[in-house]
Amino acid sequence: MTERWESIGTSVRRRRAENPGPMTLDGTNSYVLSAPDSTGVVVVDPGPDLAPHLAELAAAGTVQLILITHRHGDHTDGSATLHALTGAPVRAFLPEYCHAGEPLSDGEIIKAGGLTIEVLATPGHTSDSLCFFIKDAGVVLTGDTVLGQGTTVLDYPDGKLVDYLESLEALRLLGLAHSPVVGLPGHGPVLPDIAATVVAYQAHRHERLGQVRAAVERLRSQKGVEPTAADVVDLVYGDVPANVLGAAALSVEAQLEYLRG
Repeated sequence: MTERWESIGTSVRRRRAENPGPMTLDGTNSYVLSAPDSTGVVVVDPGPDLAPHLAELAAAGTVQLILITHRHGDHTDGSATLHALTGAPVRAFLPEYCHAGEPLSDGEIIKAGGLTIEVLATPGHTSDSLCFFIKDAGVVLTGDTVLGQGTTVLDYPDGKLVDYLESLEALRLLGLAHSPVVGLPGHGPVLPDIAATVVAYQAHRHERLGQVRAAVERLRSQKGVEPTAADVVDLVYGDVPANVLGAAALSVEAQLEYLRG
């Protein structure tokens, strides 16, 4: 195995794809799941269509199933290739991202790789975002709903803040009910306690929402018209690097919709 592989407990291996960037951090995390006594494995998020990355995932065991957390290309672009390499079906929430597999549904229980995997609908980052909970291993794979560092962008208008806040609360309650639950994010390092991370996420979201609300009131009084998302970004996200300002604008659009609602 290369240095890009990491073992997490007895049932999870993780390989980081070679696609670092402002939105992918140090690269997309692809996960290989299997019980210690199982020869079959489940791959979650094949990542980008990069031949060396996909070849290592295909060689990690007998791939029985490929699962997708959400539609973004840094998680899905390699799925058709991995399906061709292994013959394993690809299952996602949206049918257009499935290959020889059925769409996933909220609350579905999957048995593969010697494990029991529960599908959790967690929209907000995107409308099709899913998490995968493995109770026996004490882990939840969070895709981009919760990251290993930083905070999640809401891909507005597909991603909505009202959905995201509900999804965060569901993950917090999951973490408390089965404490501790380790979070395995789509980007960044492992999260030792998903409930604690989510509490910090919730606090950040409400702080940002307060800043956006104050910015709207200030700009409205100054200009006499409703401010644009760009106006709010300039006030609230002035410390954000230029290469992620577009993502910040999407989150502001989502917050403005939430405040109007």
